[in-house]
This record gives sequence, C-alpha cells and structure tokens, in this order.
Amino acid sequence: MTRLVPYPLLALALFAMWTLLTGFSPGHILFGALVALIVSRSMLSLKPEPPRVQVGWAMVRLAGIVLVDIVRSNIAVGKIILSNPPDRHSDFIELPTELRSPYALAVLALIITATPGSLWVQHDANRHVILIHILDLVDEAEWVRQIRQRYERLLMEIFE
Repeated sequence: MTRLVPYPLLALALFAMWTLLTGFSPGHILFGALVALIVSRSMLSLKPEPPRVQVGWAMVRLAGIVLVDIVRSNIAVGKIILSNPPDRHSDFIELPTELRSPYALAVLALIITATPGSLWVQHDANRHVILIHILDLVDEAEWVRQIRQRYERLLMEIFE
C-alpha cells in the first residue's frame, strides 16, 4: 500500500480538503482521490528528509505561548485599526536565526504569519536571515529578542 500511496496522511488530507471545498458529488470525489494520489506520488521526487522531532514539554510550552501571543496581537491590531494612531510606524526587520531545520523554519514562518501584525516575507538561507514585516514597529531589537527567546529557542529544542 505504501508503494501506491507513499504519503498516506498527505493523500488523506488532500482528499479531505478537496472533498470539503468542492462538494460530495461522485465526480468530485473521484477527481479528489486522483489528485490526492498524484500529488502524494509526486512527493517521492522531492525526497523530503524525515523530521527529527523531540516530543515533550517544549511543544506544549510553544503552543501555549503562540496561543497567548495570537490573542494578545489580535487585541493590539484591533486597537490600532480602530484608533488609527498618527505615530504608528510599520517597517521591515531582519531577524538573524540559528534555526537550520527546514521544519523548524516552516513552523516559525507559520507562527509569525499567524500572529496578527507580523508577516514572514523572506528567508535568506545563505545569510540565515529572515525578513519580517511588522505593522506597528516601535523597537526592532525588542522584536528580534522576543522572537528568538519565545519561539526560536523552543523550536531548536523541538527540531534540532
């Protein structure tokens, strides 16, 4: 079975998404299964390395920190939108990172982008620098310090 469907969880997730987004007609179900099989098989050519994940309290702490940060950022962005302060300054920051695992970098990208008010823009793999857009930038050094202490340290513990 793994030869026909080398990545069964990916195929299942793609099939479920396709079916939920397009409907439950026989044609959509058949086409969704075909798409899931083709994409799952095409992942073989990419040869992704299996992630090395340390399951433990670091995952729980990271999830809790991210949840609190997302709620807090939603409130802060809501205040910015409703009050439109004249001294608001949005800008880009460069974040030097010690993360080397592509999985850890992907999770960091998701965290930064899912947190309102910040957006992962680019990753320079040669310099190991991430470009981030901040909606309300007050102190660049504080943003760098906060991301490195709150997220990067835990991601290194989980993935590296």
